[in-house]
Amino acid sequence: MKRDGRLARMIHVLIHMGLLGGRETSETIARMLNTNPVVVRRTMGALKRRGVVDSEGGRGGGWVLLRPLDELTMLDVQSGLDEGQLLAAGVSEDHPSCPVERATNAALVEAFGRAELTLREELARLKLSTIAERAVAAANAR
Repeated sequence: MKRDGRLARMIHVLIHMGLLGGRETSETIARMLNTNPVVVRRTMGALKRRGVVDSEGGRGGGWVLLRPLDELTMLDVQSGLDEGQLLAAGVSEDHPSCPVERATNAALVEAFGRAELTLREELARLKLSTIAERAVAAANAR
């Protein structure tokens, strides 16, 4: 199963935007991500709906960060990309009347629910500015 890398990729892009002045075109972002500008516009459009970025048309336009990196968390970006659950328990529905299947499903749903809460708390704690600072420090250490 292919993993969804949108969160990591968009955090990467947003940090670059923040470090480079806060504005990039879909074409520039597409080159950064080795993808098509249409994919970038669709993904950035989702972040626009959540107030992370905005778009400006015309010459010199592009995508603009609406908040500085120290006001954006990983959860802000994740929520912009997908409002659903981060983790989903794969439950069995082969034998709904079986008490073992029902107990197994309940245990999985409960465990995934606790893990979901913990992950959301961690993503809400991690500011994009912290990641940017780590990246700059690593680049300067070279």
